[in-house]
Amino acid sequence: MYHRFEENKYPSTNIKIKDFKRHLDLIEENDFNFISHKEFVDAINSKNLDRKILLTIDDGFKSFYENAWPILKQRKIPFIIFINTETIGSNGYMDWPEIKEISSFEFVHIGNHSHTHDYLVDKSDKEIEDDLKTSINIFKEKLNHETKFFAYPFGEYKNSYIEIVKNLGFEYGFGQHSGVMDKTKSMYELPRFPINEKYGEEKRFKTLLNTIPFPYLKILPEEKYLKPKNNPPNVKIIFYENGPNLKNVNCFSNEEDKWRNSKINFISKNEMEILLDGKFVTERGRINCSLRENTGEWRWLGIQFVVSNL
Repeated sequence: MYHRFEENKYPSTNIKIKDFKRHLDLIEENDFNFISHKEFVDAINSKNLDRKILLTIDDGFKSFYENAWPILKQRKIPFIIFINTETIGSNGYMDWPEIKEISSFEFVHIGNHSHTHDYLVDKSDKEIEDDLKTSINIFKEKLNHETKFFAYPFGEYKNSYIEIVKNLGFEYGFGQHSGVMDKTKSMYELPRFPINEKYGEEKRFKTLLNTIPFPYLKILPEEKYLKPKNNPPNVKIIFYENGPNLKNVNCFSNEEDKWRNSKINFISKNEMEILLDGKFVTERGRINCSLRENTGEWRWLGIQFVVSNL
């Protein structure tokens, strides 16, 4: 997942274009196939273990159109760009003619990223639904376009928000928690690796290309929206009985706004608790678990909680 391209005053959401080109080259050098939104549906349920990448871009910044689009167009690399409709045509964002231009290419898909790109998770269900309906109607009016792909602004969601996304006809919901997609993941809580200047350095990018899915049966609590009474959450991960050997798993978490090695309690050979030392105090609480296989590949599983601002 990318946002800005060569907007160097925003390092937390920007990637330098020379690094972006290198990423694309590394993907191809490591025998990955870029897949389109159409191929995604088959790919995530496929038994074919060929390595695949779905490239996504969020927000529709002008810097994407000016700096990244010419590269992707020339190389015909498929991608989904998730756009929030309220900012279209405003300073720093693509306008409707530019969006219409890129959407005319078969390997490009315009996904929905809400209307306002607000902190919708803190809104009422009606406010969330109205916001998404507004964006759906604008896409129909301006592009005669409908999409089954939705990306939560800031990767934030709660159970009622997911139900709204489902009921409005979306079939896939993308977050910003890191990890590799596979058929064990909820289609409405799909992980992505966010890439920026800090986390887009070549060594780390090569590590990401060496990650493989970390299948799981269930993560508890299912509700990822935290209020004071359920913060910190009691986190349990239930894996499949015939899944990876968990003996060497490591987890890190950012409770109390400080990253640390998480304490783990194994309930059984396929169930573990992550024991948090304190509350999540920033807007988003994160837990990342990794497991190195004998092949040298890394299994990766990211979990994101949202801390209520209400």
